Amino acid sequence: MFNLNDHIFRLLQREPFFAALSRRIEKTESKAIPTAGVRVNPDTGYYEMMYNSDFFEKLTDEQRSGVLVHEFYHLVFEHVTGRLPDELEGAMVKPTQKQMGLFKLWNIATDLSINCHIGKTKLPENCCFPGVGMFEDFAEFETGEFYYEKLKEKLEEEKQKGEGGGEGEFDPDAAGQFDDHGEWGNEACDETTKEIAKERLKEAMKGAVQEAAGKGWGSVSGSTKRDIMDRISTRVDWRKVLRWFVKCSQRSNKRSTPRRLNKRYAYIHPGRKTERVANIAVSIDQSGSVSDEMLALFYAELNKLADIASFTVIPFDTQVAEDKVYAWKKGEHKKRERVLHGGTNFDAPTEYVNKGNFDGHIVLTDMCAPKPKPSKCSRLWMTDQRNGNNPYFQTNERIVIVD
Repeated sequence: MFNLNDHIFRLLQREPFFAALSRRIEKTESKAIPTAGVRVNPDTGYYEMMYNSDFFEKLTDEQRSGVLVHEFYHLVFEHVTGRLPDELEGAMVKPTQKQMGLFKLWNIATDLSINCHIGKTKLPENCCFPGVGMFEDFAEFETGEFYYEKLKEKLEEEKQKGEGGGEGEFDPDAAGQFDDHGEWGNEACDETTKEIAKERLKEAMKGAVQEAAGKGWGSVSGSTKRDIMDRISTRVDWRKVLRWFVKCSQRSNKRSTPRRLNKRYAYIHPGRKTERVANIAVSIDQSGSVSDEMLALFYAELNKLADIASFTVIPFDTQVAEDKVYAWKKGEHKKRERVLHGGTNFDAPTEYVNKGNFDGHIVLTDMCAPKPKPSKCSRLWMTDQRNGNNPYFQTNERIVIVD
């Protein structure tokens, strides 16, 4: 019997990203499905790939590798538990007859969107492929949603022509799908389990992305890489994150006061009064590549954050403009200001902040410079989506995406 796990390393040697993702996905041999498929395991809350050993045994190594990548693409593109067309939302468990037909179209559409990223020669024969057979008028490298609409149009055209449309007639049941999507609507898997699985998959993808950064992405295209990076980016309200960062950076300043009784030693030792103050450094990248729009958004939010704490604003490019450093006091409102236009060096503001008595360090930047030296206090990075998804350097520190 063909054991897929014994062959994974050899099959995915040229696919570092998918090899890394594969190690994080359970693979289970099962004769319950005719070929292969991915699903959320309702008992474990993890994504798993199920495969029929008889099916894999008949394939070439190139086709086996292609099938593996195909299944992992279903996970990457969120086809299993999410991204359903609106008319199919909520109908996965007990679909109507019409919805079952639409599910079939959606399944074909997702395969069409994936297979052109792999290549027809690397997949089992008669697979769904744009530009081939009944899909000859379909362009390559479109989304599942695009192909879904095209398939609905094609099916409607066939109905209008009537039976016996002749050569090229569209028949969803003869579309050539080689994998099994039957477990996508597993009624034993509740919504909570699916959400847990999605979060676990996101962590698995993050790990695979980190490995791919050092070993390469294999056959993954630049546009798909950007899509993957976008999917693993945590969508948060950056304003709330900034407020959270300020509050978490607050430290406790204590001083004695004879007016407050010491709870433990009343009338023997003076009481202590606690004042919570956050001393935050805000380093603003003033290099020419940082847009005025980004600066405007940041200053607008700092005006709101000034309601919480005071800041020290540190303009920098390749060095800190020390004569332009100023304290932004609590309750003050200020306008956007650009004072530098040079390159970028993150060591400059880091060294300045390390020498100071700061509790937290926020850096507004386009991330286009080498990784800086360590910060003595908590450091938070703020940038736009393009640079956040493709930073010049890798860091475990939090990066907040500004819309």
